[in-house]
Amino acid sequence: MALQLPPLALYIHIPWCIQKCPYCDFNSHAVKQGIPEQEYIAHLLADLDQDLALVAGRSLSSIFIGGGTPSVFSANGISQILQGVKQRLTCDANMEVTMEANPGTVEAERFAGYVSAGVTRFSIGVQSFQTAQLKALGRIHDSKEAIFAAQLAKKLPLQSFNLDLMHGLPQQDISGALADLQQAIDLAPPHLSWYQLTIEPNTAFASRPPVLPPDDTLWDIQQQGLALLQQHGYQQYEISAYAKAGQQCQHNLNYWRYGDYLGIGCGAHGKITLPSRNAILRTVKIKHPKGYMDISRGYLDSREPVDCDDRPFEFFMNRFRLLEPCPKADFIAYTGLPLSAIEQAITEAEHKGLLSVSDSHWQITDKGARYLNDLLTLFI
Repeated sequence: MALQLPPLALYIHIPWCIQKCPYCDFNSHAVKQGIPEQEYIAHLLADLDQDLALVAGRSLSSIFIGGGTPSVFSANGISQILQGVKQRLTCDANMEVTMEANPGTVEAERFAGYVSAGVTRFSIGVQSFQTAQLKALGRIHDSKEAIFAAQLAKKLPLQSFNLDLMHGLPQQDISGALADLQQAIDLAPPHLSWYQLTIEPNTAFASRPPVLPPDDTLWDIQQQGLALLQQHGYQQYEISAYAKAGQQCQHNLNYWRYGDYLGIGCGAHGKITLPSRNAILRTVKIKHPKGYMDISRGYLDSREPVDCDDRPFEFFMNRFRLLEPCPKADFIAYTGLPLSAIEQAITEAEHKGLLSVSDSHWQITDKGARYLNDLLTLFI
């Protein structure tokens, strides 16, 4: 069956932070001797130029500027990046442009400058409103700065904004986790990312693990927090994402719906569909800033096709993060495979109570969401 083109997004990676957090396993680097902002912008746009042939004639549905901490760049620098993108690619009307920002790097003038540059949505890395927890997490802001950043975002002419909040923090109890969540809710963000701290390999926490809450406490935090969010009009639409009506992050929805995206910048990942070649490509750019900005090497670290045998797992690994029904037609269109390729796995998932099935859709059940790894294993 012929592959069809899904929507196309763009991810832009800015790899620098003021300091590296002990839980962070993202491709980020602490600022040591200043940031080569102008040099890096030139490389970002050159990187994009090298990818343009893969998406000729297509338009962008969203942009996400992540890191690292993109708000270490000046508003003028962000403007140069976005203008450079818009000179090279057609952009949808009212396109969502999200930028990650940390409260410790936020000033009123800078925030307004980013909006003038073309940012329509901020994702603010609050993590906690409790000073002791922020110190334990290695954050450079305090609770007052976090509150100020959210209040500032509410006053700006944005499409939306997100607060990023963790739970299950070192020695955190249920009351502390719910107090953090209530503080976030009181600030009335249209979108909340609320997720559990995990210890990832190759992080400072992995080598010196903190004492985390026991599993029964984590379960109670999750269940009571979900009830609190629903009480205040936030609907869970993805494993760790909650939004008021109509305020879901369009860029992340495109990821989970198995859409396409270009990735530019250090270590950025991309996924591109090429129907003429019956191919889905995965791209990864060179990870370290020094190597990435070495023009003798180019920017591409790897470009690999997704084998037909791997497409069902890839599709559902993304799609079943979402709690919405999944159209069967999307599987056919975006993998190029017939439904018969997954018939046995779907039947077994339905039999185990992990999925419900209608004529046109699959719907992950509460049990399926709780045992997501068991569900996905069926498609390997």
